[in-house]
Amino acid sequence: MNKGAFLPYFEAVGADVFCVQETKLQQGQIELPLGEEYQQIWNYAERKGYSGTAAFTRIPPLDVRYGLGDGIDPEGRVITLEFPSLYVVTVYTPNAKRDLSRLPYRLEWEDRFRAYLCALDGEKPVIACGDFNVAHQEIDIKNAKSNRGNSGFTDEERAKMTELLAAGFVDTFRALHPDVTDKYTWWSNMPGVRERNIGWRIDYFLVSHRLRDRILEARIDDHVPGSDHCPVVLEVEV
Repeated sequence: MNKGAFLPYFEAVGADVFCVQETKLQQGQIELPLGEEYQQIWNYAERKGYSGTAAFTRIPPLDVRYGLGDGIDPEGRVITLEFPSLYVVTVYTPNAKRDLSRLPYRLEWEDRFRAYLCALDGEKPVIACGDFNVAHQEIDIKNAKSNRGNSGFTDEERAKMTELLAAGFVDTFRALHPDVTDKYTWWSNMPGVRERNIGWRIDYFLVSHRLRDRILEARIDDHVPGSDHCPVVLEVEV
């Protein structure tokens, strides 16, 4: 917002549902002028300046849920919007930390998240989007060999994404662009890294397998500045 990048992009893309992760906000810290057309839904972390998610929707949801079905989400990582024909889930997956000290928690959280999505999928199709904090395959990261074992590219984290997809979900970008290289959604803030496109693809739209043939477009808007991440976009016929 302070860099003037958010609102022009938000208005230009005109999404029915727009999801944001790692908001790092508390209630009352920001007033987003999105107009009456959009309902704003926020999930704040208890810890100030940390984590958090949001969803802005111009389609009124039937229901809104926070967390993984238990109503407990102290880090504000998950919002689920229920619509007549599907669920939309925005997620900010926990980071394993550079020293991997949070990897055991991350892996346990992944199991609970997968179980939660599968339970939703048993009711109606699911669109899950956000920062999954993992580059799934070597094609999804610039320097695979030197990064193997690092946070976000450990064998364990990658295996959890494989398990999630095997449970009945589709990586929409790879479904449409199976062989496209050098398309990333996150770059380190170190000087020159983004300019040289030394990136990771860690932001995804996943959909229930039965929505696979309804995907119209899945793209990465890597031209959009203002963050160390860039937006990802999904168009799906529902």
